[in-house]
Amino acid sequence: MKVTELRELSTAELMEKLSQSKQELFNLRFQNAINQLDNPKRIGDVKKTIARINTIIHERELEDSAV
Repeated sequence: MKVTELRELSTAELMEKLSQSKQELFNLRFQNAINQLDNPKRIGDVKKTIARINTIIHERELEDSAV
């Protein structure tokens, strides 16, 4: 998911997306451990998405506390 798409989501939607991404990462790691993962690059992509979501949430928290 692109950063511009993530920034358009509300904070509640971001929290839901974060939860889904963490669950997906868990499943990908599990598949990797038992050698059933077809695309190992997907793990890195999901990690980056999680980091992007956390960054946007943190930025919003900083904006709210500054006001």
